[in-house]
Amino acid sequence: MRPKQVMNMKNPQIRTLHYTWLAFFIAFFAWFNMAPLTAMMTASEDWLTRSHLEALAIVNLALTIPARVIIGSLLDRYGPRRVFSLLLIVMAVPILMFALGTTFMQLLIARLFISCIGASFVVGIRMVSEWFPPRQVGFAEGFYAGFGNFGSAAAAIVLPWLALYLFGGDDGWRYAVALTGLMCFAYGLFYWRVARDTPAGKTFVRAKKAGAMEVSSYRDLVWLILWTLPLNGALLILAWRLMTMDFLTSNAFQLIAVFLVLATVYQVIQILRVNLPMLRKGIPKDDRYRFKNVIALNTTYFANFGAELAIVSMLPLFFLETFALDPAVAGIMAASFAFVNLFARPVGGWLSDRMGNRKRTMLIYMLGISGGLFGMSMIDSGWPLILAVAMTFVTSLFIQGAEGATFAIIPFVKKRLTGQVSGMAGAYGNVGSVVYLTIYTFTGASTFFMILAIGAFMSFLFCLFLLDEPEDSFGEEYNLSSVDREQQEALLEESS
Repeated sequence: MRPKQVMNMKNPQIRTLHYTWLAFFIAFFAWFNMAPLTAMMTASEDWLTRSHLEALAIVNLALTIPARVIIGSLLDRYGPRRVFSLLLIVMAVPILMFALGTTFMQLLIARLFISCIGASFVVGIRMVSEWFPPRQVGFAEGFYAGFGNFGSAAAAIVLPWLALYLFGGDDGWRYAVALTGLMCFAYGLFYWRVARDTPAGKTFVRAKKAGAMEVSSYRDLVWLILWTLPLNGALLILAWRLMTMDFLTSNAFQLIAVFLVLATVYQVIQILRVNLPMLRKGIPKDDRYRFKNVIALNTTYFANFGAELAIVSMLPLFFLETFALDPAVAGIMAASFAFVNLFARPVGGWLSDRMGNRKRTMLIYMLGISGGLFGMSMIDSGWPLILAVAMTFVTSLFIQGAEGATFAIIPFVKKRLTGQVSGMAGAYGNVGSVVYLTIYTFTGASTFFMILAIGAFMSFLFCLFLLDEPEDSFGEEYNLSSVDREQQEALLEESS
C-alpha cells in the first residue's frame, strides 16, 4: 500500500484503519494524562509530593503487562470490535475516579486500574491484520501504531493548555483528566457502532481456547511456560521499587510476592489445561507453528519498545545535565524522540512489505539500534550539540522502525493467535522498560546506553538463529490451516 492511499476514506479498509488508530490514540492520550499535569496537581494539592508522583508513575505501568496478555487472549476469542469498545468504556471509570480523587490512596488505586488501558495497543494489531492483506499489513500496522502512539505526545501538548486556559483554577487539572475519560467513553460507543471485525464476506477465525496460548509441541509448551515467568517478575520489580520509596511495607511486599507466585502457578495450570488435551490428541501438521518465532519477537519488542520508554523517561535530564541547556529546550529535544513515531514506525512496516524479506528487515533494524545506542553511549559534553541530537534522531529512527517491523511479522506467526502473540510481545516491551529503568537507577547514562545496545544486539542474535521468514507474507490472503478453514465454513453455515 502506498502512503497516499491512506486518505481514501471511501475505502472501508482505510476507514477501519482510521477508526482504529483513533481509538488507540485516545487510549494513550488518556493513559498519559497525568505526567503533563503534575506541576498543576502539586500546586493545587499541597499534600502531594514529588515522591507521590513518582509512585503514581510507577503504578501507571503496573497492570499493563498482565493486561496485554489477558486482552490479547480475549480479543482472539471475542473479536477486536467488542474488546476495544468495552476497554475504552470501562476505563472511563478509573479515569474519572482519578479526576475526583482527594487522597493519595484514591489516586493510587485509580492509577493502578488506568494502567490496564495500555493494553489497547494489541487490540488494533488484530483488527488491522483482519482488514489488510499480507502484502500491505506491515505499513498498515505501522501507520496504526505510529499515529496511535502519538496520543501520549499529544497529551503532553494539549492537556496543560486545557487545564490552564480552558478550565483554569485549582481544579483545572481535574477537568482535563475527566475530559480524557469522557473521550474514552464516547469513542468506545462510537467504535462499537462503526467498526466490524472483518471485511464483508469474511469470517473472524477465533482461537479455540481463551485461557492460554495454544502451542504445537511439548517442547514449545515448556518454552511458553518459561517465557511466561518474567512477566510477573517485572511486576515484582515494580513492587520492590515502591517498597524502596517507602510506599509499601516489607510485609505488603511479601504479600504481593506471594500473590504473584500464586498467579504464576495459575497461569501455568491454565497453559497445561489448554494445551495438554490438544497435544495428546495430536495437532494437524498444517495447523502447527513454531513458538521460537514468538520468543524472537518478544526479544525485539523488549529491546526496541522497552528502550524507547526508558530513553524517553531519562532523555530530558540527560540533555539538561550534559549540555547545560535550558529545561524547556532540553524537553523539546527529548520530545523529538517520541515525535519520530509518526513516520518511523510506518516506514518500518512499509520496508518490511517492500524489501521482500521480513526477517532481513528485522535484522537490519536490530543491528541499527545496537549501533545507534552504542554511539549514544559515547556522547559527552565535548560533542557538538547538533551531532548529539543527530545521533539521537538516527537511533530513534531505528528503534521505532524496528517496532513497526516487529508487528509486520506477528500476524504471520499464527493468524488466529495474533492477539495473544501481540499481547505477549507487547507485554515484553513493558518488561523491557521496567528492567531498563531499574538498571538506570544504578548506572550513569553512558553505561545505560551501552546496556541497551547490548540488549538490542542480543535480540539481533535471537532473530538471526530463531526467527523464520514467514511463509506467504506478500500475497493477497493469509495462509490458513485446515482447522481455520473448518471453523470459517462452520461460521458461514451458522450465519446463513
